[in-house]
Amino acid sequence: METRELLRSHSSVRKYTGEVISKDTVIDLIETAQMAASSHFVQAYSVIWVTDDEKKAKLGELSKNEFQFQTAGASFLFCVDFKRLQAAGQKHDVNIVTDSAENVLVGVADVSLFAQNFVVAAEAMGYGICYIGGARTNPKEISDLFNLPENVFPLFAMTIGTPTKRNETKPRLPVDAVLHENSYNVEKYDALLDEYDATMESYYASRSSNQKMATWTKQMADFLIEQKRPHMKDFLASKGFNWK
Repeated sequence: METRELLRSHSSVRKYTGEVISKDTVIDLIETAQMAASSHFVQAYSVIWVTDDEKKAKLGELSKNEFQFQTAGASFLFCVDFKRLQAAGQKHDVNIVTDSAENVLVGVADVSLFAQNFVVAAEAMGYGICYIGGARTNPKEISDLFNLPENVFPLFAMTIGTPTKRNETKPRLPVDAVLHENSYNVEKYDALLDEYDATMESYYASRSSNQKMATWTKQMADFLIEQKRPHMKDFLASKGFNWK
């Protein structure tokens, strides 16, 4: 499959055949993911490959996504990791600075780029995947489950496997809504969002499963009407990140 076609065909998969993904394949995917760009080459990421059935079930429960873990061929927890960088500093008698807003952003960017390389490589092999932001619903309990030390925190989980079916790709925002030339233009949103609402309403009404009547702006209004996961600030502080 050509790269462009592959990237344009992505859709989340939540039900798999249960076929187990081999260790050789997992290592290959990780090695491919590691070739992603990294801010100043810090490589501030680690991945927990969850092979223990009890821990896998608990991760599904804590992330509120039990169903998809039951059939996944492999399950992972992607983490921002500055613990390894502390160890690097200690080899030179240096106490590195971890507690900064910049480092949180660097870590999130590194993990996201790493994970997306992983996803593209997996989909190129014919697998399906699903990101699970629900890992941030109970981050302390998940950290305890996997013995995550200070300066390491879970960003998201992921399931991967052979899909039982392929879902239709969701139409994305019009290019004009996300592309600004030379300066930011807020005035174009009213018309463009009306256009996108019509597109999404048609998509939801006609897709092959889970049909519904919905628009994108209404979903976003309902979703963002209140602060999500307010516990994350205190949790990050408990892991050594106070956003200084």
